[in-house]
Amino acid sequence: MSDVPDFRPQVPASPARVGLIGAGAIARTAHLPAYTAWGIPVTAVASRRVSSARALAADFGITTVHESVADLLADPAVDVVDIATGPTGRADLVEDALLAGKHVLAQKPLTVDAVELPRLRELITLAHERGLRFAVNQNARWSPAWRLATLLIRRGDIGEVVGVTHLHDKPLPPLAGTPFDDVPHMLIADYLVHWIDITRCWLEGARVTAVTARDSRVPAQPDEARNPWHADISLALDTGASASLRVVGNARTTSGGCPFWIHGTEGTLRGSVLLGSDSLELDTGIQRTEFALEGQWFPDGFAGSLGELLSAIAEDRAPENSAHHVLATARIGLAAISSAASGGMPIDTDDLALPAFREAADT
Repeated sequence: MSDVPDFRPQVPASPARVGLIGAGAIARTAHLPAYTAWGIPVTAVASRRVSSARALAADFGITTVHESVADLLADPAVDVVDIATGPTGRADLVEDALLAGKHVLAQKPLTVDAVELPRLRELITLAHERGLRFAVNQNARWSPAWRLATLLIRRGDIGEVVGVTHLHDKPLPPLAGTPFDDVPHMLIADYLVHWIDITRCWLEGARVTAVTARDSRVPAQPDEARNPWHADISLALDTGASASLRVVGNARTTSGGCPFWIHGTEGTLRGSVLLGSDSLELDTGIQRTEFALEGQWFPDGFAGSLGELLSAIAEDRAPENSAHHVLATARIGLAAISSAASGGMPIDTDDLALPAFREAADT
């Protein structure tokens, strides 16, 4: 296939200047390596621990270290704020940044608390009223296999999506003894947010009618690992399409990955992400086409997420990963948490539309 869409991150020639809030592991291992590789300028950093911010700045050549977040938000050399912090207090940071006249990229998940939804809608309105862009770091949307799949679906290469299936055939990241193990239903509330989000992108135009989720401990799971290691989520949609996301546990494999299948009325996309398994092929039932991929989710996906926001600013449009667009991801995730907490009871969500990103931008 000669007309393969360009799935690589897109960064404008003269991007807006970025200030980073947070100097933790994700900033060091993903955000800044991606931005460095793709020529995205980070001009300032601030963190709760000034010493951590200074160390990060020294390692990545960031010229300005601010003593406080307030100082960074007052910096005229910062146009965009990348909030690389956990969910607690993030809405406050988003509001402060918008009030300071900064565009915002907020870390995912957008929220893990349904009580925050009205406030998030207010922040989206605030950004719109001030002519600012408020996006979410759903970086997995720019994992090469997932990004190309998204573009092929939008182009109509497999017709209407009938079903989406994800399976984890890989070990879990370290959880026991980490702050993540203190997050109730962690696999559903945080880890699987990327899989929920990309599935939501592939099912655009439909309406989710029910979400069902379960999680449980698995055989031989250590006592010190407090959160369940198994989780599955199922979505039912008004079109009759369905989606399934499944983590079986801490899989023991020599060559694992995260395979996925997107079945459509005119073809199937199948592939995998992570652990070097990255692949994508289109099967029309008559012909199979395997696509050559380049790049990795980590770190290129992070350049894709911020690059999309910077491109939207430069082109005066809404970003694909706008907070308004990602609200549907958050609502599916919250319904899944509620279902798991109730032992797997389906949660009706017949008002949960999945608009295309352009439709979300126009709302």
